[in-house]
Amino acid sequence: MTHLSRRNFLSSAIGAGLLSATSVHGKATDWVTLGKSGVKVTRLAFGTGSNGGRVQRALGQEEFTRLVRHAYDRGIRFFETAESYGEMHKMLGIALKGIPRDTYRLMSKVTTRPNTDPHAKIDELRSLIQSDYFDVLLLHNQHFATWPTDSLRWQDALLEAKHKQAIIGHGASVHGLPALRKFPGNKWLEVALMRINHKGTKMDAEDFATRGLGNVPEVTTHARQLHSEGLGLIGMKVIGEGAFTTREDRQRAMHHAFNNAGVDAVTVGYKSTAEIDEAIENLNLALQ
Repeated sequence: MTHLSRRNFLSSAIGAGLLSATSVHGKATDWVTLGKSGVKVTRLAFGTGSNGGRVQRALGQEEFTRLVRHAYDRGIRFFETAESYGEMHKMLGIALKGIPRDTYRLMSKVTTRPNTDPHAKIDELRSLIQSDYFDVLLLHNQHFATWPTDSLRWQDALLEAKHKQAIIGHGASVHGLPALRKFPGNKWLEVALMRINHKGTKMDAEDFATRGLGNVPEVTTHARQLHSEGLGLIGMKVIGEGAFTTREDRQRAMHHAFNNAGVDAVTVGYKSTAEIDEAIENLNLALQ
């Protein structure tokens, strides 16, 4: 599909109502199923990657643990991290220690380096977070259109880890439209992690590292298509990695993610209990 024809397609999609709002009801802490993966998570996740995890690491272990426990007590039972977030696997493992493992879900993202043994890396991350398994493990930050073939070795490793029950669900996260366009129709994917908000801030464009705005209509169209294909869909950068300074924008962001893009869940990074409480309230309002 050429760029021109893609633009025409998006215009037609909008005209046909594919991007119009749908009605989603419930609560932020409801359990939902991530599509064909079968993994059940709470709609709102606790993210640990604000500015690459620097925000959460700066809290120190004691304050970070307090934050995690507050989120858990408020009903957030979905916790998300990544290999590239520094010490966050270790910090999250310590924060969750003693809580029954079957009462929460863990998602991590692994960096697909060419000279790394995937099986050893998965084992290392499980050890760091003090868990026998990940509920969801994703290939992190795929940003070239060739990622489905470039990452075959890692895809096979995740399937093997799933067979060994080291992970339950698998998928990928992408940056940039060329990589995102390879999500629809991908038979390997079970869970897709996408940058989604109503303003295009920190979102996907032709250049995965753009400093400009992302293409909201195209990203939204792909999201709805993936949802229709039965994938579990998780939104990230929902509040623009903290760029949305008004509560109105943060509320609109939640509404867009669930009622326009059709995500199953969103992950948000926090640095205070007040931010957790507000995120729950904002999502509850979006789901009324």
